[in-house]
Amino acid sequence: MLRVEHLNKVYGEGDGAVEAIGDLSFEIDPGELVCVVGPSGCGKTTLLKCMSGLLPPSGGEVRLGDVRVSGPPEQMALVFQEYSRSLFPWMTVRQNVAFPLRRRKLPKEQARRTVDDAIDSVALTGFGDHYPWQLSGGMQQRVAIARALAYKPEILLMDEPFASVDAQTRADLEDLVLDLRRRYDVTIVFVTHDIDEAVYLS
Repeated sequence: MLRVEHLNKVYGEGDGAVEAIGDLSFEIDPGELVCVVGPSGCGKTTLLKCMSGLLPPSGGEVRLGDVRVSGPPEQMALVFQEYSRSLFPWMTVRQNVAFPLRRRKLPKEQARRTVDDAIDSVALTGFGDHYPWQLSGGMQQRVAIARALAYKPEILLMDEPFASVDAQTRADLEDLVLDLRRRYDVTIVFVTHDIDEAVYLS
């Protein structure tokens, strides 16, 4: 479904160049949950940005099926680590979740049902009219996940999404991801620096 072939990413030029990704190749099959583990600063976020088409690689390529990824594919959604910066503070939960559906151009009623289903699926029923700043960190990250799910991606990329929440909330969100994977049959690439988290999810 997704192939990373001899991917290389270098920032800068000359003596100041920094190689974030050396020569990386792997494949992901439909329905898999794959964890990428490594310490801070090893290139995990760079990898996801290259996989999602947000950042061009310096060498190699990412292929989604038979198509080379050269920009953000319709079939992918990305959940960022910094949920507080990825949500629009002036929009309600419902408006945040609905935002990516503008590209889908769905009928109004269908879009409303899709948003409500996504909010319900992350256990935020009743919070649709709240603003992100009125929610806890864990609830804000649930909004970010709901926004990605509402888009109905085939592949969900998650960049250390639980790094900023407490241990209990992290455990609850890990179980939520596993439940959503089963429910939506979505392929997930999950980046983390936590080995225990990677083992549990994978």
